[in-house]
Amino acid sequence: MNRPEANGPAGLPAGLDAPIFAEPWQAQAFAMTVALHDKGLFSWSEWAQALSAEVKKPGVATDGHDYYEHWLAALEGLLASKGLAAKPDVDAMARAWERAAHATPHGKPILLENDPHAVI
Repeated sequence: MNRPEANGPAGLPAGLDAPIFAEPWQAQAFAMTVALHDKGLFSWSEWAQALSAEVKKPGVATDGHDYYEHWLAALEGLLASKGLAAKPDVDAMARAWERAAHATPHGKPILLENDPHAVI
């Protein structure tokens, strides 16, 4: 079997020395997608169709810097279309995490309970 030589860091192909993910949330979105697929919640063809629809929308950056924003939108849309996570629920949870992050002292773990509007 012919394989290109792996000369880059961690066995990556030569020339691939930049991080694959620019931000931790991008890696998390990637991992969530793989985990949800592994649980059988959607097929790879469903995923490819959802992501393709997002990256074909007008206004996509030509340099690809917004790729994972489209990735996340595709994941949210796919989960909503399957009735697994409605967009208003996802948006409300995102706002709760953002409030919790702002209310959490520096250096402490961000917990959803830190959301000042949380109903405990």
